[in-house]
Amino acid sequence: MPTTELDGFTFACGDTVDSLTVAYRTYGDYTGSNAVLVCHALTGSQHVRGRADGDDRGWWPDIVGPGCPIDTTEYFVVCANVPGSCHGTDGPPADGPGGDPWGTAFPPVTVPDWTRCQRRLLDTLGVDRLHAVVGGSVGGMNALDWARRYPDDVHLIAAVATAPRLDAQCLGLNAIARRAIRGDPNWNDGDYYGGAHPDRGLALARQLGHVMYLSKASMADKFGRRTATTDTALPADPAAEFFATRDVESYLDYQADTFVARFDANSYLYLLRAMDAYDLAAGRPSVADALAAFDGDALVLSFTGDWHFTAAQSATVADAFRAGGAAGVAHHVVDSDYGHDAFLVDSAAVGPPLADFLAAGTDGAAVTDATGGV
Repeated sequence: MPTTELDGFTFACGDTVDSLTVAYRTYGDYTGSNAVLVCHALTGSQHVRGRADGDDRGWWPDIVGPGCPIDTTEYFVVCANVPGSCHGTDGPPADGPGGDPWGTAFPPVTVPDWTRCQRRLLDTLGVDRLHAVVGGSVGGMNALDWARRYPDDVHLIAAVATAPRLDAQCLGLNAIARRAIRGDPNWNDGDYYGGAHPDRGLALARQLGHVMYLSKASMADKFGRRTATTDTALPADPAAEFFATRDVESYLDYQADTFVARFDANSYLYLLRAMDAYDLAAGRPSVADALAAFDGDALVLSFTGDWHFTAAQSATVADAFRAGGAAGVAHHVVDSDYGHDAFLVDSAAVGPPLADFLAAGTDGAAVTDATGGV
């Protein structure tokens, strides 16, 4: 797994680390004008197209790769794990200056920290101006931050299933997720690396996240009120033997178990905070003012069944790009019941507009525009 060391990285909070390890992957060959930066979602990694050792398919295997919408025979794709995460880039689980894990002594991270880290990584790779930045969910916020922070360094912005900021409902749900982790007796104020990890708290937090990522229609279709058996790490309540266990419970338990095996509780706290804190218009009069320096083309892609980042929120982003003077803007709305997860699982709907946008901007044949919002 490739890594690079960034000397003297200063976070938005004001803390500076002497060296920041950044884990990344590249796919394809760089020609000088074909670089595409892909920004991962909350718990994603640099392995957008499978691990180097072939252990898995990556998190977007039907979108990035040879012959895929982001075609690695045509584009040089870069994906970096963000600071604060646990997939190779420094974060709470990484060793600190004294050799022990940082834990909660690691500096608080923000989405702009991710953007500046990516810019510095690209400098080490010899990449100046990007053909495109593509990201979904909080990775879409990361992509939007590129349009604000480095507008001259990117030609195309594709922001998928995202918004300029979280709404109050999502802020509240994320707060409950963090409380679940901090309420686990094994959390130990974040200093748990030498003993038992707060797996129950992390499992509950992730289950809450999965409910956010699905729509009512998709949950009704996938689970309904069907019963199932489940083997959860959580203690059963006294009435459990009398009442049925639902299929949706079994699904959530499975998702929690697999997540706890691959992710770190402190990192989850850090990344949720970064997403909660992000506001594209921070320090500017409006979102349009924040995007006014970007003069390329912008694709905002949303899904009708997504209540985590709604199509209406995406419409405000598209309107802001237009008001800011972007060369071309399209708000492409996908009719989908998958919910927020649609950007990961509905590749048949995501792929064509994304491929055509990378090839021809908003003039791409498969790119549509819900002009005037939703």
